[in-house]
Amino acid sequence: MDTFFISHGAPTLVIDDGIPARKFLQSWKSSIMQELPKAILMVSAHWDTDAPTVNLVQGPNDTIYDFYGFPSKMYKLKYPAPGAPDLAKKVKELLNKSGFGPIKEEKNRGLDHGAWVPLMLMYPEANIPVCQLSVQSRKGAEHHLEKKVCSY
Repeated sequence: MDTFFISHGAPTLVIDDGIPARKFLQSWKSSIMQELPKAILMVSAHWDTDAPTVNLVQGPNDTIYDFYGFPSKMYKLKYPAPGAPDLAKKVKELLNKSGFGPIKEEKNRGLDHGAWVPLMLMYPEANIPVCQLSVQSRKGAEHHLEKKVCSY
């Protein structure tokens, strides 16, 4: 299973051709990951919860506009990637086994801009199932390191 840290930068990354990271993300399929993933797990700092939570969406993910004061065309963009309920269930199972539980489910939450901005450039077809996992920033890195990394 490949794992990458990908910064989304400003939300305008999806519309501003002057940002170099835009070209990098647009070249993702041809230069980094020629084989399409079966599903994608996104962890975004823009979904911060008290307990780990996965979005277990059965249909297409909604696009969440969790930013303000940007050009109006930003609020018209859509990234309706299908949900990845099987991946969400597996993530929940592994995190529970690793001591992170109880893991919650959110069945109506879509993708925040920390997820859809880079994905819109990397996989513009929005045809790869996506699941999102929340972070618990108030618990800090120590909490997560104490639990150890779960194996998959």
